[in-house]
Amino acid sequence: MAATRRLYLARHAQADPDTGDLTDTGRRQADLLGARLSEFAPHTLRHGPLPRAAQTAHLVASHLEDVTPVELPEAGDYAPYLPERHELPPTHADGVLDFLHRVPPDARSADLGRRALELLTGPVEGRTELREVVITHAYLVGWLVTAALDAPPWRWVSVGAANAGLTVIRYAPHGPASVVTLNELTHLPDELRWTGFPPHLRP
Repeated sequence: MAATRRLYLARHAQADPDTGDLTDTGRRQADLLGARLSEFAPHTLRHGPLPRAAQTAHLVASHLEDVTPVELPEAGDYAPYLPERHELPPTHADGVLDFLHRVPPDARSADLGRRALELLTGPVEGRTELREVVITHAYLVGWLVTAALDAPPWRWVSVGAANAGLTVIRYAPHGPASVVTLNELTHLPDELRWTGFPPHLRP
């Protein structure tokens, strides 16, 4: 017997680039994200190891009932898949490979990427729907969305995720995965959306 998994993915809130801790803006984003997630009554809450993800998760947890944040290495900040040139469309190959070349070697892990797919995707055993929250980073959001859509694996590089943006993926026992919402920001006021991006680059 299998049941539906609803995966609520969120990129961490805004953090200070020097200290890694949440800014005042980030704490506001995390509180609003927690209030939004409370509407879904999630069963679990996991987060990446870095301070910005852990701090976001603990602020989110303050809005949830009977949910304790648990650290998950697979929810860390890393490049989950490194394509070869032959996998890429010629028009995009140089740009994608240049981007990936700038990712530090210790922030690349195909192994963690595979494990994230094993741990966080697909229906769950049993008869009861599982609603789980994962506070992570932009790369993993892109990776899981790419897998849910059966897109070429390199396309994770093209999925944007804003601070405290919410993505929901539904894995039903029968049928393909469904991306219910991608990078939803309705819980944030305009001034808290797309923080860290220059105005001319914001959607």
